[in-house]
Amino acid sequence: MRPENTIVKLAAGKSVRIAALGDSLTYGWMVEKGYINFLQEMLKTKYPAATILFINRGIPGDTAEGGLQRLKEQVIDAQPDLVFVQFGLNDAFSGCPVAHYESTISRIIDRLQRETTAEVLVLTSVPLADPHEDSMALQYYESLERVARQRAVPIARVHAYWKEKTGGHFDGLLQADLVHPTSAGYRLMAEAIMQKLQ
Repeated sequence: MRPENTIVKLAAGKSVRIAALGDSLTYGWMVEKGYINFLQEMLKTKYPAATILFINRGIPGDTAEGGLQRLKEQVIDAQPDLVFVQFGLNDAFSGCPVAHYESTISRIIDRLQRETTAEVLVLTSVPLADPHEDSMALQYYESLERVARQRAVPIARVHAYWKEKTGGHFDGLLQADLVHPTSAGYRLMAEAIMQKLQ
């Protein structure tokens, strides 16, 4: 499943507004180029006639609940054509129950579908180097899969793309905290998302 209306607009050379709601991974923590920068370059190469405006609403440390609270002012009021929804790791590390996280993501998508004409693309976050932490994060990514199926929205499986491309070896892709990507890691994020936009 892909955001077909957005792809049609891009291919037709029209103007497309993409709002990215998320945490530090969307923000582009401690790098010169985050996934949005790389994705914009990739989209411009694929759709040179299109005018693409990104609205970066990533806030470091934010959770799905925080995203829901700022949804109207920062995303809905911007009238985007497509919205990325990317949360999970902060929810996991703060001890937010998976069921509550899943409910909150569902509420975000429901509001977007009810109050806008925007398509929605949900994104998993990156895999983690620590096996225990990665197993914990996977529970939240699996809940995103459930929400995507229930709400009939596409999902970009960033974590799975990383593992497939690297074989689970993340040398040079993660910063010293072993959570946030380097620029090379953010490029991989963009590649995973780009698969859903062509």
